[in-house]
Amino acid sequence: MFVDSHCHVDFHSYDEDREAVLNRARAAGVGMMLEICGGDIARGSLDIGMRIVDREPDIYGAVGVHPHDAAAYDPSLEAKLLDLMTHPKVIAWGEIGLDYYYDRSPRDVQRRVFARQMTLARERQLPIILHIRDADEDMIAMLRDYWTGVERPGIFHCFSGSWKLMEAGVELGFHISFSGNVTFRKNHELREIARAVPRERLLIETDCPFLSPEPYRGKRNEPVRVIEVARQLAQLHEMDVADLGRLTTMNFCRLFRLEAAAPSAVTTAKA
Repeated sequence: MFVDSHCHVDFHSYDEDREAVLNRARAAGVGMMLEICGGDIARGSLDIGMRIVDREPDIYGAVGVHPHDAAAYDPSLEAKLLDLMTHPKVIAWGEIGLDYYYDRSPRDVQRRVFARQMTLARERQLPIILHIRDADEDMIAMLRDYWTGVERPGIFHCFSGSWKLMEAGVELGFHISFSGNVTFRKNHELREIARAVPRERLLIETDCPFLSPEPYRGKRNEPVRVIEVARQLAQLHEMDVADLGRLTTMNFCRLFRLEAAAPSAVTTAKA
């Protein structure tokens, strides 16, 4: 089966057909999804995402404050995150990180909030899901300061960075996840980076509703299209797409200590 290791099915663009979207993915062999619940704090994504995690047996949750929302981080929001982290299906802290492309929160605030969330995640022995955009050097420096020696580091989500960033991530023990942008026709360098990632560190995702892969580019993305990402990585690694699906599923389950065979009855261990 396939795993969508990063999706935002809480977005309002799915309000009219969310169940059909999920069922399309399941029918195609997408057996597990990781819902990133904190994609838009102001819109209520934490609460909406967690309701989906509660309702759907094959969907797990990650909870954190996105760098776009770092300026909104305060003690009450931190307390809410810590409460949500006790949920048995919350398996990661994220997505968190640095975004110097949009700069929707000041960079010093982004760094402070990122450091705080890494500290809390490390105390709880949770992997982190990283958002990194145009911030490679600061990201590498902060990970080396705060995240060296962690048993289960986490994921570089929707990788679009440099060779140096990928190599640092692998060195630090992270999994590298690719989304629909690896299929874009002009993204030759990203495909070469994806080819170089060790197989045991590969993951696939959609980041839906964003970044729909070729040949669906420009349309709303959804979890079933993670198979198109798998198809591209399978070609790069000279594998059958089903084998790539099994490989990335095993990588995902090993990282999060999940049982791949029966997602509805999975037990998780956070320590």
